[in-house]
Formats: sequence, structure tokens, C-alpha cells
Amino acid sequence: MDTAYPREDPRAPTPSKARAHTALTLGAPHPPPRDHLIWSVFSTLYLNLCCLGFLALAYSIKARDQKVVGDLEAARRFGSKAKCYNILAAMWTLVPPLLLLGLVVTGALHLARLAKDSAAFFSTKFDDGDYD
Repeated sequence: MDTAYPREDPRAPTPSKARAHTALTLGAPHPPPRDHLIWSVFSTLYLNLCCLGFLALAYSIKARDQKVVGDLEAARRFGSKAKCYNILAAMWTLVPPLLLLGLVVTGALHLARLAKDSAAFFSTKFDDGDYD
């Protein structure tokens, strides 16, 4: 009894009879579409204004599912939507506090200038001749 592994199939074609096939790839290979899943999870946990982070997470999961299935065009489309929602979530969360900070700083500077001008007015000494 022969116990040698791997066993060879006697019906298999010999290498001299086998034909070689060549596959040509036309054009440059496209990189796989990005799903932005990590960014979407961060947006969902920290920047979830108006549920935009949750929408980004949903589209990221859809993009990953389509990438696994093999529909790269749909994965690219869903990934693009996830990216847009992530950007909107970041802008709507970061821009208003920055604008508020700018308003507070400019308001404080304006009040400081008004206080300085009013202090100069109250420290003015009038001569007796000014009341004639």
C-alpha cells in the first residue's frame, strides 16, 4: 500500500500537455474604496450633532458591506457620503464654539477700550475758568 503524500492523480494531464493561460490587466489597478469607518465611529461618539455622526457610521458600514460583496462602485459612493457626513459633523461641532470664542474675545477687547475711554473722561480735571 502506497502512503506517499501528496498522491498524484493518474488522469491529470502532464505538464507538457497542459496549456498556459495568460491574463492581461488593462489600465492601472484602482485602490479599494475607503469606508472611513474609524472616523465615523469617532464622529458618532464625540461629534454627533444632529445625528450626523450616526448617519456617517451607517454609510460607512454600507460601504464596507458593498466592498466585501464586490460592488466597488456602490462602496465608493457610500464611502463618499460617509466622508461628507463626517466633514459636516466636524464642522457643525467645531465652528460654532470657535465663532463664540471670537465673539467673546472681540467683545472683551471692545469693552476694555470703552472702559479706558470712560476712565479718561472721569479723571479729567476741570479748571475754575471752565465754569464761567
